[in-house]
Amino acid sequence: MSFETPDDLIARDARVTWHPYTQHGLEDEPLAVVRAKGSVLTLADGHEVLDAISSWWATLHGHGEKRITDAMARQARQLDHVLFAGATHEPAVRLAERLVELSPAGLTRVFFSDNGSTAVEVALKIVIQWWQRRGEPERRCFLALDGAYHGDTFGAMSVGDPDPFFEPFARFCFETRRAAPNLDAIAKALDELGGRAAGVIVEPLLQGAAGMRIQTPAFLQGLRQLTAERQLPLIADEVLTGFGRTGALFACDKAGIAPDLMCLAKGLTGGMTPMSVTLAREEHFDAFRSSNRSDAFFHGHTFTAHPIGCAAALASMELVLERDVPARLDQLGARIEARLAVALASALAAGRVAHLRRCGGIVAFDLATEGPAGYLADMAPALRRRAIEAGVLLRPLGNVLYAMPPASTSDAQADRIAEAMVAILPRP
Repeated sequence: MSFETPDDLIARDARVTWHPYTQHGLEDEPLAVVRAKGSVLTLADGHEVLDAISSWWATLHGHGEKRITDAMARQARQLDHVLFAGATHEPAVRLAERLVELSPAGLTRVFFSDNGSTAVEVALKIVIQWWQRRGEPERRCFLALDGAYHGDTFGAMSVGDPDPFFEPFARFCFETRRAAPNLDAIAKALDELGGRAAGVIVEPLLQGAAGMRIQTPAFLQGLRQLTAERQLPLIADEVLTGFGRTGALFACDKAGIAPDLMCLAKGLTGGMTPMSVTLAREEHFDAFRSSNRSDAFFHGHTFTAHPIGCAAALASMELVLERDVPARLDQLGARIEARLAVALASALAAGRVAHLRRCGGIVAFDLATEGPAGYLADMAPALRRRAIEAGVLLRPLGNVLYAMPPASTSDAQADRIAEAMVAILPRP
C-alpha cells in the first residue's frame, strides 16, 4: 500500500490548479490541509496551524461545527436540491423569515444567490431597474468609497476601487463615482451627480480588503442621512461584517441605521457552504410586480436557495443567538488588542508600527515599509511564511497585519495569535 506525502499532494496541485489571488511565479507552495476542527487546521505532515483569519473571513463558529454539519446531513437526506424558479421549500422560507426578523427594520424581501460578489450584483441590478421602473433611467451612477472592495464580478468590480485588483478591466466596468470616507466629500459628489446618482454602496464600519479601514458609527449615521435626504438607496455590503464580526449582529445595528438593501454571505452559513442573500425593501419588490412578464427581475443562479445551504444558515443563526457570538468575537478582539498594545508599545513609539485598531473581533495594525504600501507591499509573503512557522495562519493585506479568528478560539489561542503577530515582525 502506498501513502501520499504532503509533497506529492503539493506536486499534484502545482500541475493542475490555479489559486485565487496568488502569484504563482513568486509565492510559497500552498499548505496541504487535511482536517479542520474548531480553530485548528491540521496539515498533511501532522503540523497544526491556528486559523487566525477565519479562512478568508468566513468561518464563524469554528471548523466542523457539529450542529451545522448535522443540519446539512439531515437536509441532504430529505431534499438535496430543487430549482427555486417556480418551486419553493421550507428551509428557504424559514431562513428568509428569520433574516427579515433579525435584519434592520424595513428589509422585507430576501433574494438568494451564491456568494458575496453575486449578492452585490443583485443589489446593483435591483437599484438600476428600480430607477427605470420609476421613469428615471438616467440614474445609473453609484457612489462608492475610495479603496472599496465589493467582489470580483463585473458589477461588483465597477463599484470597487480598480487599484490594485481591477485595473485591467476598468474600461469594461460601468461608471462609478468614488469619494473619501468623509461626509462633506460624499455630499459634494452626490450633489455633482444630481439626477444621475443611483445610490451609495458601503462596507459598513470596516473596509476589509482596503486594509481593515475602520469607520465610526457616526459616519454611517451621517451617510444614511445624506442618502435619505436625497432619496437615494443605501446599499450595505455586510458580506464581511455580518453575523457578529463587528461586535453586533450587523454593522448597521451598531450604528443604529437601516439600509435600503443589505448583502450577506460568508458567515451566513457559518462558513460551511457557499450561500448569499440580498435583502431589499418592499418598494423595490413591488416595482417588479407586473402583469407584463418582461418587467420581472431576470436574475438567478442554479443553486439559488440551495436547501442544504439554507439548513446550514438556519443552524448557524441559532448558534449566533444562543452563544451570543457577537459578544464572544468582541471579547476575542479586545483580548488580542490589549496584548498587542503592550507588546508593540516600543514599535509604535518608534514608528515601525502604526494605527493599532479594532472593530469587534477584528484587530489590525500597519507596518512601516520602505517600498510600496498597500496590498502589493513586498513584505506580505515573508510575514505569512513566518506566521505559518509560528503555527498561526495569517494573510497580511500587504503591510497591514490583521487577525479575525472564529468564535471557537479559546483565550489561550487568542494569546498565541497576538504573540505570533509580534514575533513575525521585521526586526529593526
